[in-house]
Amino acid sequence: MTREELIEKVKEIIAETLSVDEADITIDSSFTDDLDADSLELVDLTMAFESELGITIEDDEVETIKTVENAVDAIAEKLNIDDED
Repeated sequence: MTREELIEKVKEIIAETLSVDEADITIDSSFTDDLDADSLELVDLTMAFESELGITIEDDEVETIKTVENAVDAIAEKLNIDDED
């Protein structure tokens, strides 16, 4: 999987989990400010990332994930996806 494919997959998971239009999600979108996610939805989103992508996101990592880009970066690191892929 390339970084671009990962970004698209992450957007798809966000759209489905938060019931937002995928077209409204950008790499700079803030989960709370732009996508209106509350704390429970953020937990659901973390679980969706873990389930769909076969990864584990630790609690201390969750606290640092504020934007779509933060999520992509954290997931890419776990999946060993480089920017150049």
